[in-house]
Amino acid sequence: MAERPAGFGLTAELAKKKAGKYDPALEKDCRDWLQAVVKEPFPKGTFQQALKDGTYLCKAINKLKPGSVPKINTGTMAFKMMENIGNFLSACESYGLKKDDMFQTVDLYEDQNIVQVLICISALGRKAQTAGFKGPVIGPKEASAQKRDWADGDLRAGQAVIGLQMGSNKGASQAGMTPYGLQRQVEKTNLKS
Repeated sequence: MAERPAGFGLTAELAKKKAGKYDPALEKDCRDWLQAVVKEPFPKGTFQQALKDGTYLCKAINKLKPGSVPKINTGTMAFKMMENIGNFLSACESYGLKKDDMFQTVDLYEDQNIVQVLICISALGRKAQTAGFKGPVIGPKEASAQKRDWADGDLRAGQAVIGLQMGSNKGASQAGMTPYGLQRQVEKTNLKS
């Protein structure tokens, strides 16, 4: 893993904010769900160390959708491990995960954003429920679209209504207002000279 200098200023603030989002309960849920899906003991070490080589993630996506990652690299070279993580991410994308829910390879490999890795795994669990996976679940089921069919008359009636977001002037007008930049008009009728 690359040694990175301690951050200062904005970098330090962002790192602190990222660390503040970390949830140990979500990590435990993700760890338990992955172990239940893969049906093998979770690798030793921290969450990042256990998943760093990408093999366990590839096994998990292959259980959800067989053949998603046809070749899992078992080598210890950095580019092979990162290739496994990249293959997992590509399989997640083809499985239907949104780009917003996914992480980048360095987020896991270099422990840059483990929170995003947890978000991706829990999103994968939600998508698995929607895709019909009958195994263990994590988190709530993903919502499905509910298409509405409106009659043409209802749509036209809705266009005639002025929404409250547009505001209301309650009958006020700009009559009597002076244009910008014009001097103030004072009538001398009420002034005593």
